[in-house]
Amino acid sequence: MTNRNPHSARIAFSLLFGAMLLGAALPGSAREAVGPALTPKLKALLVKEMQSVLQASQDIFAAMVQGKHDIIANKAQGIHDSFILKQSLTPQDVKDLHRAVPDGFVQTDQEFHRTASRLAQAAKAKDSAREQYYFNKMLTGCLTCHTRYAADRFPYLVTGD
Repeated sequence: MTNRNPHSARIAFSLLFGAMLLGAALPGSAREAVGPALTPKLKALLVKEMQSVLQASQDIFAAMVQGKHDIIANKAQGIHDSFILKQSLTPQDVKDLHRAVPDGFVQTDQEFHRTASRLAQAAKAKDSAREQYYFNKMLTGCLTCHTRYAADRFPYLVTGD
């Protein structure tokens, strides 16, 4: 028999509802698709990272509504550690990356990974309220980045200006 915790249901609903509303609330200015400017190697690394982040985020969501702080901490730390600039890039790859993306992209990505680290810390402290706060902030980071820098891949996130 499943444990029906009304608090967990409220968390799940608020996370999903907030994410749906956020797509329409993000500012539409300064959109620049970065994918076409990336080298094939960098594009492949970024796609791999995004797939990993997506899976970890889904795992975090499931763990949050079950109160499994250890899983949240592990998955959030994994997201933090997946930062593309921490991967084994050659000096030329780093130059190519910085040439291909605007400063705002790098700053948005760095903030996203810092937020993942804070989520891991909240989970280690078994602080569900902070977990929810940082997970929501991570989702905001995903949507902000995709709306601004990957609108070509995610056209349905872009709303009328």
